[in-house]
Amino acid sequence: MMETKKAPIRRAFDAGRSAAFLMPRRQIPRIYGRVGSLEVRLAQSRADLRRAQNLRYRVFYEEMSAVPSLLSQMRRRDEDDYDAICDHLLVVDVDAKPAGGHGWTSGRRPEVVGTYRVLRQEQAERAQGFYTQSEYDIAPLVEARRSNYKFMELGRSCVLKPYRNKRTVELLWHGLWTYVREHKVDVMIGCASFAGTDPDAHAMALSFLHHHALASPEWRCRAHDHLHVPMDRIPIEKIDAKAALKALPPLIKGYLRLGATVGDGAVIDHQFGTTDVLIVLPVENIDPRYFEHFGAPEEVRSRIAVDA
Repeated sequence: MMETKKAPIRRAFDAGRSAAFLMPRRQIPRIYGRVGSLEVRLAQSRADLRRAQNLRYRVFYEEMSAVPSLLSQMRRRDEDDYDAICDHLLVVDVDAKPAGGHGWTSGRRPEVVGTYRVLRQEQAERAQGFYTQSEYDIAPLVEARRSNYKFMELGRSCVLKPYRNKRTVELLWHGLWTYVREHKVDVMIGCASFAGTDPDAHAMALSFLHHHALASPEWRCRAHDHLHVPMDRIPIEKIDAKAALKALPPLIKGYLRLGATVGDGAVIDHQFGTTDVLIVLPVENIDPRYFEHFGAPEEVRSRIAVDA
């Protein structure tokens, strides 16, 4: 759940319009799993995409400190020109009525309570490339590894507050991991965020990442010079590892447990009010113990598929 939840709202009107027209009206649902009333699947329609954008707006703009454009404020949707070329993983509560629903329509469309936006390398290269490149120089890494590795960018990860629990997060991961195996993705990449734009407020955690989780030279990407914020704010001998781990956002901590490493330097995103770090997670580095629960790399189907 890489939290590359933002992109500059370039050509916002055209972006929203192109996303609506490129997204097919209806397809057979691609359901990856179900637990109780929650279901994880891919967005299959314009309405699905709009509901994911609505959720992102509620989390990023209403709950967090992102500053919406006038258009986003009017539509109450977080949207950009990447939405049209990405796939959108959704967790829906089939028993819940969407917020603001009225009459018979509110009971017909289950509420989207979690989402992840994914962009595969082949999709990115047919369009405007990876968004992450706007913050970190990932192009050399992708180019150097293209003969043996397929990259995928993760972003716009969020879950509605009442659903932020282990069940929902694991369901998202079941869907994401099934998607990764289905498309034979080798490397997941993207940004994850600390709340706020003051890196010194996260000095312990950022320094811990720099000293203990920095990607090896062959996988390392650096923030662009004009955006680069040093992460080694505290000497290694003064880092309290326990305090640093406690201060890490759950998403970043989860990635580290899986086997991810981070890029060189943080980036301040003033529009979204965050301090971003680059996450690099080769599938070959994932801790094998997670395969017992989510499935081995050679498995294609989700272990919680509806017809499993």
